[in-house]
Amino acid sequence: MPLDQLGRPLKDLRISVTDRCNFRCPYCMPSEIYGESYRFLPKAEILTYEEIARLARIFVKLGVSKFRLTGGEPLLRQDLQVLIALLNQIDGIDDLALTTNGYLLAQQAQALKEAGLQRVTVSLDSLDEEVFARMNGRGFGTKQVLEGMQQAVEVGLSPIKINAVVQKGVNDHTIVDLARRFKGTGHIVRFIEYMDVGTRNGWRMDEVVTADEIFRRINEVMPIEPILGNYQGEVAERYRYLDGGGEVGIIASVTRPFCGDCNRARLSADGKLYTCLFASIGPDLKGPVRSGASDRELEEMIKGIWSLRTDRYSEIRASLTPKERSQLRKVEMYHIGG
Repeated sequence: MPLDQLGRPLKDLRISVTDRCNFRCPYCMPSEIYGESYRFLPKAEILTYEEIARLARIFVKLGVSKFRLTGGEPLLRQDLQVLIALLNQIDGIDDLALTTNGYLLAQQAQALKEAGLQRVTVSLDSLDEEVFARMNGRGFGTKQVLEGMQQAVEVGLSPIKINAVVQKGVNDHTIVDLARRFKGTGHIVRFIEYMDVGTRNGWRMDEVVTADEIFRRINEVMPIEPILGNYQGEVAERYRYLDGGGEVGIIASVTRPFCGDCNRARLSADGKLYTCLFASIGPDLKGPVRSGASDRELEEMIKGIWSLRTDRYSEIRASLTPKERSQLRKVEMYHIGG
């Protein structure tokens, strides 16, 4: 099992299957940039399902036990259940999950479950129809997303985690309503501090609602207390309702960064390996795969990339000036998922 320069193992692989998305969330893919004329990756440049599965088997040999399928929006990739079935055949996988905006989930949930998907995480930033329509950038309502979540529960893709990015002055006034709606349902809402992922979302620190503030707002109405994490490297701080109504999570990646335990790598749809959500470059694996590299050669390549890893951007963010942050080149989130 390779360790990086800070002694962190490789345990979790986020696999992006497409760079396309049917939403245009301003914090990820602002519509003024990613309009109708924007050119996404052509099909020939995207890893095939067989290529992904081959690389996945090699990652498992190096210690990976968790796969998360992401996008863009992964449910836009045709016949995604075929990839899930391939991944499900790999020995040593403890967790096979999918992160989605949920808009296409209702019609695909059954096939995904039958192929071997274990659970889903749904991005849902607000239940307020006006706020949600603005934040998804398409004017969509919540009905189709909620129906998708219900269908996921019915086929056994649970417990469902719900991710909500919190922006000050945008949706922070709906935090409590979102928590209240799913309290007692078995779903776990996770509130995420607004991050400076990529370079095109116009991030400013004064738009961040801190983890402490999120905790305060929920705790004032529905008292909660911290509980232990499920595993090392878990990104969300866990809290349970004192009345037994389940739990919520807070991902404090800005004010309480967790780089020290980060064991995640990200494989982009075009076969680049990124060792941090805020990385600027990703070494290419697709080229060697398609030029005939052996599994052993690919394994050594991945080990070499991970063993040189020093990423800890979230920890050093506070020491950077706004100008320094703006000059950093970072991969856009829709290329590598969350």
